[in-house]
Amino acid sequence: MTDKVIVFSTCASREEGTRIARGLVEERLAACVNIIDGIVSIYRWQGKVHEGDEVMLVVKSRRDLLGRLQERLASLHSYEVPEAIAIPVVDGLPAYLEWLERELDPPGNE
Repeated sequence: MTDKVIVFSTCASREEGTRIARGLVEERLAACVNIIDGIVSIYRWQGKVHEGDEVMLVVKSRRDLLGRLQERLASLHSYEVPEAIAIPVVDGLPAYLEWLERELDPPGNE
C-alpha cells in the first residue's frame, strides 16, 4: 500500500474540468489530472432521475493532501455537491510514484 490516492470527480464541461485541473496542479494538491471527455451520467438528484454529459477528472494525489484537495475542488466547482471519491493506490511503477511525490506539496507544508 502506498500513500497515494486517485480522486474521481465529474464536471459539467471540459472548460470547467480544465480550470479545476489546472488549479489543483498549480497548487500542488495534484501531480496530474486526466480529463476524460464523453462521460454520460445518469443520477438521482432532488427526487428526479437526470441524464447529462460530463467530463471525468482523474486526480493523482497523496492521502495527507486529500482534505485540502477536496476543499479546493469544492470551491472551484460549479456543482452544489461535487463528486470527490478517493481510492487508494495499492502499488505502482516506482519511478512514477517517485515522480508523483516530487510534484506534490511536500508533507507538512500546510
